[in-house]
Amino acid sequence: MRVVTPKRLSDFSSKHPRAKIPLLSWYESVKVAEWKTLSDIRTDFNSVDYIGNNRYVFNIKGNDYRMIVIIIFASQKVYIRFIGTHKEYSRIGMKQIKNI
Repeated sequence: MRVVTPKRLSDFSSKHPRAKIPLLSWYESVKVAEWKTLSDIRTDFNSVDYIGNNRYVFNIKGNDYRMIVIIIFASQKVYIRFIGTHKEYSRIGMKQIKNI
């Protein structure tokens, strides 16, 4: 998979240093992945949730952080749309999440 927006990882890590290693680990795993379906993703990240509209939510660092990405399987691309604390994620409504 190709992470199209990796700068968001370093931007978030600079504000939340405890997220740096878990985000780097996520990134390294995704770079070598060849996902075709949600079950393929769950092989690597069993806590991932599909929330509709090609959006997936990953728990980062034991659910301290949440990341919403768009995954386009046909082109093997991942777009990071949101990274935040669990509290910040909880403040976003589901309708808003599906449009992020």
